[in-house]
Amino acid sequence: MTAEAERPISVMVVDDHPIWRDGVARDLAERGFDVRATAADASSAVRIARAARPDVVLMDLNLGAESGADATREITAGLPGTRVLVLSASGEHSDVLEAVKAGASGYLVKSASAEELVAAVRRTAAGDAVFTAGLAGLVLGEYRRMAAGPDDAAAPKLTERETEVLRLVAKGRTARQIADRLVLSHRTVENHVQSTLRKLQLHNRVELARYAIEHGLDGDPEQ
Repeated sequence: MTAEAERPISVMVVDDHPIWRDGVARDLAERGFDVRATAADASSAVRIARAARPDVVLMDLNLGAESGADATREITAGLPGTRVLVLSASGEHSDVLEAVKAGASGYLVKSASAEELVAAVRRTAAGDAVFTAGLAGLVLGEYRRMAAGPDDAAAPKLTERETEVLRLVAKGRTARQIADRLVLSHRTVENHVQSTLRKLQLHNRVELARYAIEHGLDGDPEQ
């Protein structure tokens, strides 16, 4: 096993409530994560993230007078190797939409269990788009209403299977889950993902999920 594979996932926790912030940081540290830093507001979050360069930033949206979405936008723009997972008390689809537009890789509500949080951080670090159950569909529906029609005709043409895979990626499914759902091999799913990335000139699954959201690709009946 390489040193890179053995390296623990590094995280940063941003929340203006010290008890919650310290509790999440402690729980993650106890589960083997490298908790590099914490922050209580947006401005210090951006500054500290630039110095700490964590794999994943857990970001609250409501940071008093400041916006976690603004901090998310600055962090994702300036640190391409860092992904932001929003951890918020709000489950409102407008907040989820704002977070995704700011560059967040996923959105988890604070009612999630410790096990769900740990799994979400690991998946976010691996490049997956992660949403609390039900929230991805709300965002997809909102983007469908906002999507501009004229641009769709010029969009790259995907095969029916590629579109199916793309919709499931947008719902936060792993490659293994997609393979089981569509009765395909894991390798076949990965081939479809890579083909779609090339056609759309995107770089990873997070960008794929964002593309699907922006284009309202929510026709798959699975929830």
